[in-house]
Amino acid sequence: MMLIGEALIGEEPELAHIDLMIGDKEGPVGQAFATGMTQLSAGHTPLLSVIRPNLPTKPSTLIVPKVTVKNMDQASQIFGPAQAAVSKAVADAVEEGIVPKEKADDLVIVASVFIHPQALDYNRIYRYNYGATKLALKRAMENFPAVDTVLDEKDKGSHAVMGFKVSRLWDPPYLQVALDNPNLEAVLNVVRQLPKSDHLILEAGTPLIKRYGVDVITKLREVKPDAFIVADLKTLDTGNLEARMVADATADAIVVSALAPIPTLEKAISEAHKTGIYAVMDTLNQPDPMAVLKELNELPDVVELHRAIDVEDTAYAWGSIDAIKELSPKILVAVAGGVRVHTIPDALKAGADILVVGRAITNSKDIRQSAEQFVEGLNKPEIDQFRVMTDF
Repeated sequence: MMLIGEALIGEEPELAHIDLMIGDKEGPVGQAFATGMTQLSAGHTPLLSVIRPNLPTKPSTLIVPKVTVKNMDQASQIFGPAQAAVSKAVADAVEEGIVPKEKADDLVIVASVFIHPQALDYNRIYRYNYGATKLALKRAMENFPAVDTVLDEKDKGSHAVMGFKVSRLWDPPYLQVALDNPNLEAVLNVVRQLPKSDHLILEAGTPLIKRYGVDVITKLREVKPDAFIVADLKTLDTGNLEARMVADATADAIVVSALAPIPTLEKAISEAHKTGIYAVMDTLNQPDPMAVLKELNELPDVVELHRAIDVEDTAYAWGSIDAIKELSPKILVAVAGGVRVHTIPDALKAGADILVVGRAITNSKDIRQSAEQFVEGLNKPEIDQFRVMTDF
């Protein structure tokens, strides 16, 4: 038996992050326990958890400092409040039945403990490490999380200490604002006026990128750091190279033309997925998008049904949305070209997940109000980020 648990609790600089393993003495956790006791490294000396001197916990628990201990003040934090917290949490877990009492002599625990070098408050160090250890043990014994939970939650939240959020498209429908004006200052002025919304996507349009290159993504990020940004290259060749360029520029998606050769499409999609970004196939001027999709070994994440600006007097091509979605339950469909507030219900009824809007917002006299009208038309409540961040 080898079970794994993890928990993060508290606020910097005293926040606690516990990674632990619990398992049989005769198994891999027992081996790791023995190795930790006998193969020491400077600044990361493991110690047994004790309730008080001469009273170790059961199951026997080895505490391993994650951060290099450089002085006696830091050593006192590990040997003091952190050791006491882990020990008490293990003992309470046995008393409360989280860890079976009858197994206490057969199991061992290896707990990695994080203490920030700037931590000072012993009370908080104790309380946070106690809570994190107990929660990590509970999660380990329950095999938390279930695989389905991971798959359901993986795109919703953000890492607590990463410093920025990687946005994912898990809660459609979305409004995608197409920034096609090849004037950077004008574009940034538009972006500054856009409302804050979890359902708003920025598109660095083809004319904008043609003038400034993919580095224009960085300029957009300075204004909207957490935005989902699409780089509309309409790639026709060197699919893998352009996908890599877009990923390196911190965009979240690359747009590839459905007119490109199948090998180009496949290379772009494959490279996008390697780098963790979305691949969008733009159907502009492609008379049979379904035929193209059926030839692909790897499908794009988004299919954009795109009616060109020069032919906006023609009918919308939304009739194929259901057929596209039958190819994969994960595929999203965007609609672009002449989308207006009054056409939102028809687009959503047809199954559109992303509404791409350009001039109706960017050329509006009141950009914020126009964008808010489109967002309201999605009829989608904002994502409860507090629930996402605190869902244990």
